[in-house]
Amino acid sequence: MSQARGLIRRAMWPAVSLLIIGTFAGHAVAGPNGLLAWGGYHRDLAAKKQELAKLEAERSQLKHRSALLDPRKADPDMADELIRKDLGLVRPDEVIVPLED
Repeated sequence: MSQARGLIRRAMWPAVSLLIIGTFAGHAVAGPNGLLAWGGYHRDLAAKKQELAKLEAERSQLKHRSALLDPRKADPDMADELIRKDLGLVRPDEVIVPLED
């Protein structure tokens, strides 16, 4: 009986160590940040790069449009377009032909 207890005590710490190492190894391979998750990261990265390119193009458009509305050197055509669109100001002799929408 005492030999069995001694054997169990000697085997307990290596078994606990192997269990801990196995847990860490399992997370390193199959965990949320493990080796198997890298493929998902690459797909997400590609999607985010496409979204970034789209947003940068939109930002460039908005930056150009805001430069046209600078009060010190406003583009008369842009100002006229915004006034007509937002305020609905039209002269009685004009005909409006919508191009969009």
